[in-house]
Amino acid sequence: MKIMRAFVVAMAAVLTVSLGAPAAQAATWSSSDRWGTWSNGGYTVRNNIWGNGYGPQTIWANSYSNWGVWANHPNTGGIKSYPHSEKMVNRRLSSIGSLSSSFNVSYPNSGAYTTAYDIWANNNAYEIMLWMNKVGAVGPLGSWQASVSVGGHSWNVYRGSNGHNEVFSFVRTSNTGSGTVDIKAVMNWIRNRGWFGDVTVGAVQFGYEITSSSGGLNFTTNSFSVSGG
Repeated sequence: MKIMRAFVVAMAAVLTVSLGAPAAQAATWSSSDRWGTWSNGGYTVRNNIWGNGYGPQTIWANSYSNWGVWANHPNTGGIKSYPHSEKMVNRRLSSIGSLSSSFNVSYPNSGAYTTAYDIWANNNAYEIMLWMNKVGAVGPLGSWQASVSVGGHSWNVYRGSNGHNEVFSFVRTSNTGSGTVDIKAVMNWIRNRGWFGDVTVGAVQFGYEITSSSGGLNFTTNSFSVSGG
């Protein structure tokens, strides 16, 4: 009986571990390192735990398009991480005929975070954030500038500085877990406001900017891609 009881306990432990992180265990690549990085299909996937006071976080990926994160960051202020998939563009805005991106995510309704694009220009002098959904006590940097429909979505636009670069945050007026964004149209709108000129578009990143996820939450990117020419 002792042998049978030990076997049952051992099997229960294995089952618990398996159920705890099924995607990560089955994935092509995973990492719990703060700066874990994987290149695939011309994209880069990063764990990117860059903030202070962070907890454990594991990123997994089957491809640049299908990846996710389990994160258990404490319920404190300040951004802990921005796990993401990135595509480099490295072209002047005026030379780009089109630049768009599509995404589909499954996200929790607890914690504090935003699912967002982070687009960099002029060697990171400018940061353009596109908030597709937000949960909990999170908000954009800077002050409100305008409400606008551009790039296929309706946004509230904020402008500010983090001390290193200018930040333009486009916060979608309602949450969505999927869609397509015309990134060039958004950047042309900023240019037409006179906020920057004919910038060089660098990285287009998409991921989860996590402030808290106490108890452990799963964020899943079902699909993501950047296209243009």
